[in-house]
Amino acid sequence: MAPKTMVSNEVYLLPLKDDGSPDVAGGYIYLTPKSNAPIIVRFAIEGTSSICRHGSLWVNIPEEGTEFHREKFREFKLEPDFNRTLEISVPIHGAGAFAFYTTYTPLPDLSETAQKPLEPARTETFYIDVAPRLTLDGRQMPLAALSIFSIISKFMGKYPKDWEKHLRGISERGYNMIHFTPLQHRGQSNSPYSIYDQLSWDPECFPNGEADIEKLVEHMETQYGLLGLTDVVFNHTADNSLWLQEHPEVGYNVSTAPWLRSALELDTALLAYSNNLSKLGLPTTLKDVDDLIKIMDGIKTEVIAKLRLWEYYVIDIKRDADAAIEAWAAGDIKFPEGGFGGSGIGGLEAIRNATPLEKAQFLTKKGLLNTDIMGERYRRRIDPRIGAALITAIYGRFEGDDSDSADRGAARSRFTSILDEVNLPLYKEYDADVAEILEQIFNRTKYVRLDDHGPKAGPINEKSPLIESYFTRLPKNSITAKHNQEDLALVNNGWIWAANALIDNAGPQSRAYLRREVIVWGDCVKLRYGSGPKDSPYLWEHMAKYTRMMAKYFTGFRIDNCHSTPLHVAEFLLDEARRVRPDLFVVAELFTGSEEMDYVFVKRLGISSLIREAMQAWGTGELSRLVHRHGGRPIGSFEVDEISGNESKNAPNGAANGQSKREIIRKIKQTPVHALFMDCTHDNEVPAQKRDARDTLPNAALVNMCASATGSVMGYDEIYPKLVDLVSETRLYTSPSSTKHVQVGGGEGGIGGIKKLLNQIHTLMGKDGYDETHIHHEDQYITVHRVHPESRKGYFLIAHTAFPGYGNGNGGFSPVHLGGTKARHLGSWMLEVDTSEEAKKAVLEDKKFLRGLPSKVIDLPGIRMEARQDETVISVRDKFPPGSIALFETWIPEADHTTSLDTYVTSGGKAAFANVSLIDLNFVLYRCEAEELDASDGKDGVYDIPGHGKLVYAGLQGFWSILKDIIQNNDLAHPLCQHLRSGQWPLDYISGRLERISKKDGFENLAKPVAWLKERFDAIRKLPSFLLPRYFGLVLRTAYYSAWNRGLELMNENVQKGQWFLKDLAMVSVQQIGYVKSASLYPKKAVPSMAAGLPHFAVEWARCWGRDVFISARGLCLGTGRYDDCKEHILAFASVLKHGMVPNLLSSGNNPRYNARDAIWFMLQTIQDYTKIVPDGLEILKEEIPRRFLPYDDTYFESDDPRAYSKSSTLEDIIQEAMQRHAAGMKFREANAGPGLDMQMSSNGFNQEIKVDWENGLIFGGNQDNCGTWMDKMGESDRANSKGVPGTPRDGAAIEITGLLYSTLVWLSKLHEEGKYKYTGVSAPAEDLKVITFGDWAGKIKDNFERCYWVPLEPKDDSKYNINTKIINRRGIYKDLYKSGKEYEDYQLRPNFPIAMTVAPDLFVPAHALHALTLADKVLRGPTGIATLDPKDLNYRPYYNNSEDSTDFATSKGRNYHQGPEWLWPTGFFLRALLKFDLMRRKGPQERTEAFQQITRRLKGCKEAIQSSPWAGLAELTNKNGEFCADSSPTQAWSAGCLIDLYHDAAQYDVSQLSESSR
Repeated sequence: MAPKTMVSNEVYLLPLKDDGSPDVAGGYIYLTPKSNAPIIVRFAIEGTSSICRHGSLWVNIPEEGTEFHREKFREFKLEPDFNRTLEISVPIHGAGAFAFYTTYTPLPDLSETAQKPLEPARTETFYIDVAPRLTLDGRQMPLAALSIFSIISKFMGKYPKDWEKHLRGISERGYNMIHFTPLQHRGQSNSPYSIYDQLSWDPECFPNGEADIEKLVEHMETQYGLLGLTDVVFNHTADNSLWLQEHPEVGYNVSTAPWLRSALELDTALLAYSNNLSKLGLPTTLKDVDDLIKIMDGIKTEVIAKLRLWEYYVIDIKRDADAAIEAWAAGDIKFPEGGFGGSGIGGLEAIRNATPLEKAQFLTKKGLLNTDIMGERYRRRIDPRIGAALITAIYGRFEGDDSDSADRGAARSRFTSILDEVNLPLYKEYDADVAEILEQIFNRTKYVRLDDHGPKAGPINEKSPLIESYFTRLPKNSITAKHNQEDLALVNNGWIWAANALIDNAGPQSRAYLRREVIVWGDCVKLRYGSGPKDSPYLWEHMAKYTRMMAKYFTGFRIDNCHSTPLHVAEFLLDEARRVRPDLFVVAELFTGSEEMDYVFVKRLGISSLIREAMQAWGTGELSRLVHRHGGRPIGSFEVDEISGNESKNAPNGAANGQSKREIIRKIKQTPVHALFMDCTHDNEVPAQKRDARDTLPNAALVNMCASATGSVMGYDEIYPKLVDLVSETRLYTSPSSTKHVQVGGGEGGIGGIKKLLNQIHTLMGKDGYDETHIHHEDQYITVHRVHPESRKGYFLIAHTAFPGYGNGNGGFSPVHLGGTKARHLGSWMLEVDTSEEAKKAVLEDKKFLRGLPSKVIDLPGIRMEARQDETVISVRDKFPPGSIALFETWIPEADHTTSLDTYVTSGGKAAFANVSLIDLNFVLYRCEAEELDASDGKDGVYDIPGHGKLVYAGLQGFWSILKDIIQNNDLAHPLCQHLRSGQWPLDYISGRLERISKKDGFENLAKPVAWLKERFDAIRKLPSFLLPRYFGLVLRTAYYSAWNRGLELMNENVQKGQWFLKDLAMVSVQQIGYVKSASLYPKKAVPSMAAGLPHFAVEWARCWGRDVFISARGLCLGTGRYDDCKEHILAFASVLKHGMVPNLLSSGNNPRYNARDAIWFMLQTIQDYTKIVPDGLEILKEEIPRRFLPYDDTYFESDDPRAYSKSSTLEDIIQEAMQRHAAGMKFREANAGPGLDMQMSSNGFNQEIKVDWENGLIFGGNQDNCGTWMDKMGESDRANSKGVPGTPRDGAAIEITGLLYSTLVWLSKLHEEGKYKYTGVSAPAEDLKVITFGDWAGKIKDNFERCYWVPLEPKDDSKYNINTKIINRRGIYKDLYKSGKEYEDYQLRPNFPIAMTVAPDLFVPAHALHALTLADKVLRGPTGIATLDPKDLNYRPYYNNSEDSTDFATSKGRNYHQGPEWLWPTGFFLRALLKFDLMRRKGPQERTEAFQQITRRLKGCKEAIQSSPWAGLAELTNKNGEFCADSSPTQAWSAGCLIDLYHDAAQYDVSQLSESSR
């Protein structure tokens, strides 16, 4: 049987936020294919995210085999699902920029009434850039392996003879791609960038045209291993391009761009002035600034004044006054929208009495037309009908010149004075532009003709006019004669300092050509594309042909002047190119002036690399910064690809065709824009000009050590003395590398021999993925160490830079210590260059050839290397002057694992944790300090990191909570990383802790994880310390996720297939349930118990609370499939039933305390839920339970008394006892009452009385001195006189107890009817009522509930309800209590009513319920929790501080615990109730989806909270509006459990109802 091959699918996970934007830091998505297989982008969208509302994801990623069309989007419907994350996998086969967006209908605000649907919305467009797959010699060539060589083709000589020798020399130096400046037929200036004909080739180089190009490209690749990259010029064409004469509409002229008319007139007038200087007696040869000032004065009088340019700005007063008066006289009046402003009828009074200036401002705002663009003279004008309206406001309607009212003359005179005011700011606008025009002409002329650093252009004459003309004036001939002659003046292209790259500087929004701000290229006519092909059909088609031809022959494009190419044009042309060559490599120089703007171009165009240049650095420090920027990630970086594929999961459908598939799922990480890092570009000065010629060598070596594409230019390796002028230069290239074979090493004639080695190393490192680098700058030195992240093999460079003034000495260089690393010296070299004036003169005066300065590279013995046991020390010897480099190969012996060390430490985790239980995982992952101390008899606590502090857990989560951010941010400076580099203590702690527990009874399953961890830790212990953080991160992440995934595996399907948030909530159950010696559920039997929260409620008496357990258990146990844990807690608490109640504090059954009136009802609800959720759940009712106290007997005795556990009852009997005791009524004083039991409580507080009012069936209990519900804060402050005064007594009939009681009665009644519960009802003490069935008792409650609890919206309805109108604080709510000791407390709005709504929805009138919920949503709901009291209440105090000991009765010692702070667990009940009642009124899938989306929107804060919490849970409470509360328990069982309940509820609804397609 043939062996299976493993096919890896590269999947990039792209989560979308609620607003449809990508959840990727920085927002730039750049994906690099690792193979020829398509990249799969997996969009992940929460099932009821806002964008799922009638939502669709639209992508323009084409299906395989179809052509890419930017505007053609495919639709993927987003089918809502509350319990799942929607995943849409889209394969990308090509390269370039792909776009996506979503459409949806926005979610309206929650409202009781039906709302008009909102208009559909569309998110902005987002981009996914995919790098091209380049191949050379049949092997994929990553972009970081490219070594690119720029040539200016016109200096190469004749093809093929001259070209061949240069190609061979370039190839032999190790370059693998040639960048050509344009190879097209050049215009009259002879600049390669001024192209005469885009569709023909340079006739001098390539006499056979396209055939030569085809042959050249084929030959380069097959003979020399060279790919081709060409410049493409989209912005302009040569000023003598013949096709311009046929098609002047392709440029900007006064017809296609009428706003340029004033600029053309000015340009023409300046040229005429330039020709007339002599006649005007002005200097034509400028000697100094005084001469220039004379010329400037002449411009003001001879040009500006005579041109009357102001006429382009201002209105023609006579014309506009006449028109307005005529309109007034004719009654052609248009009153402006909104009247004239001011008070009164339409503001008439105000405008009549306004000043002329105010009237002018009104006219400008409401009536000034044609202000959008410049155009013809007096283009701006006043709308005559608005003018007439103003005249009417002043004078009234025109009644004839002979009437008593105003005549035309008077009105005209007054209106003219207003128009004068209108013109004032327009003249100021003109003045500002003229000032700028003069400033620009002065500065430019001074630079061109006077400045020492300028070109010193010489006399002003016809060939060299005063200005560089902004317009090319096409010749008048038979071709151009057919056009409007004005249209023959076309704008030249140019650039502007710090301009906004997205604004066309010759477009209608810019006045740059009028204001003379453009630095112009006089040989290039700017091309006008307009908004699309229809605006200039010939141009679009011509340039598309050109682009397709370029893509046919060249692997890549360098977009010339990319920043001033209109984005939509570049998109169109690149799309054309990619249709011809899908894997097109695109590079560009961007001078946008901002990184943000760079990203706009890069994202939309799919630019692979931006050109950056080392020669831009002005010193060693800046060069070091540039190398650092392009060098790669720091050495020892964390591996951030969370590859969930190492355990090679088989595809769900099994293997096919002998291939098993595994998915490698990668997180999309934040990436900077990739660079093409050049040592020098073809348009920048060389080291001999800018630095010291010797710097040629170290500068090149530093660039080649970077983890990016790199490049150089002809003349750099050869050490040309200066930048080659690509316009005026006529000599041809020479290179020693072109005349003899290139050998690695030193020699005369440039650095070709060393460049060969550097390029070879650069390409090897790029191909193999050496992407970690350490760069160090010390004085004149820069060292670079670049290594492979897995094999740890690397190369190390020492470069002594040569900037002016560095002399010939060694400079200061400290020995380098390479920890744990071995090194082999590859060589050391120095560069010597003859830069004498004679040498320069000889080279520069060569008439035929471009040559380098005399130079040689000399081998240096300049390095001392000392191999020690645990490090290599490298230092420089006596001779290592500026211009020297030393190169080494390095490796780390300990990283040479048989398989890759990365693979070894990240594999096997799943198998190691395969047999552990959830209780084991509680120990592996969690355990706070108190739990850890409890388990170890005070010996072991959590880990304490120097400089950081104690971790929150002893288990893996403690480390992971900080490591996840360290890894994400690659924060190698974090105290944990420093600590790991200092020693291996965390490794010992983690493995030692687990090893100790694995030897204890019940934890034997941890032996395998211990062995796995020890093996992995042993494998990384010998690594150099700088690598330990990285490998510790890999081991810990693998262990953490293996444990985490095992936890989910042991839970139910709803959790396993649920969204990440549900999984995070479910793991809180693992956090809160575990063995604690001091807090078992029984006095003598050790079983796992549930903590109320950590770390406050972790051990001893404080761990296990009856109320908390049963509020949490439905979610944490039943909602996750942990049925046995739930059952154990039910049986344990049932065993301690006394007074018909279960204890609030269990204390392992030793000292239970019975002061919670609500705990029994939450327990009975949990038993009911257990019987309904768990298969065969009703069997629990028959369980025999030994009793801690005697049935129906309130006698208290200790747990070691013989009576303890001497009697047993079934759970059914225990339930009945609870019901009967409450029905009969109870009155008792707590056992052991007094300060020993509760030092805060007053004596009366220990007295309990609970009874039923048989008029309405409600249970009443408690008094004003105790607090028997969950709002149980007792006053504790002597200073504030609050000791023994509860914050919230909540005596009477609390609404949640009423709801829970009703739910239990309905359940028991139904069970009895079905023969599954033997008791019919209870005996009652009432005279007229001896026995009452459960059904009748429930009926009494239902009949009276709304009357007792609803506070009607309208006072007129008060008589129908049991209401004291005088006390009402807020209407349209449900009372919190009924008949409490302080009547106003009944009427407080608190978040307890949703508990009753959730368990007993049929007690409520749905419309009332929805109103109360909507009100609570606005008034009580915070970002995560629900306020415990109405902010409108006088007792509202939302900031909880338990340590405050003030005289404030309300807040001292935290008495306001439940008087405003926002608790999280009621959020779960609130959202469950909201979902329940919202769905009741919803019709059809769309409306039901909205109900779920309203819930999703309200979970945002909790999702953010659990992600950011180091405790990996949800807090107990927050202060006002979600503010942090220091005294809150940071992870509370019920906070998570009640939200799992919400997801459990949601899963019970018919989710298919949400689907549009299911109707």
